[in-house]
Amino acid sequence: MQPRGRLLRLVGMRYLVGFAVLAAVTTGCAGAGAGPEQACTAIGMPVGISLSIPSPDGVTKATLEACWRGQCVTRDLGLYPETSAGATTCTGTGPDDSCGTSARPTGGLHGFADIPGLPAEPVKVTVRFDDGKPHTVEVTPAFGEPNGPGCGTGGPQAQLVAGEGHELRVR
Repeated sequence: MQPRGRLLRLVGMRYLVGFAVLAAVTTGCAGAGAGPEQACTAIGMPVGISLSIPSPDGVTKATLEACWRGQCVTRDLGLYPETSAGATTCTGTGPDDSCGTSARPTGGLHGFADIPGLPAEPVKVTVRFDDGKPHTVEVTPAFGEPNGPGCGTGGPQAQLVAGEGHELRVR
């Protein structure tokens, strides 16, 4: 009976050693370099170029052409009224209270050209408004972190503003 007992003890020890090694490995993986868990939102960031026209005097439409590495992409910009946040009102200052605001029109217009494949390198952008006159600027689109640092990047994007005489500048 003694040899059989010894065999059971050896098999049991083998399982115990295997379990201990598995526990050590998985604990090591979870602890190695792991800091506090970071919560990330899932906000998207489309690839493209935005245009803001603070004083749209006579502008009702715009076409944007973006060129890089010998290729060009042309997009009609849908122009929409620009807004900004109005006054904020709150029901209190506690954690269960709420605040609200409403959007106020600024008198400006804005649009966005969705441009898949837009690189994070210099791009020549030409915008034509109702009069057909070309307004050109060079811009380097950049990746952004819409969900905060350490939560991945989105884009790339570039932001342009049409100033006096609809001349373009990088925002």
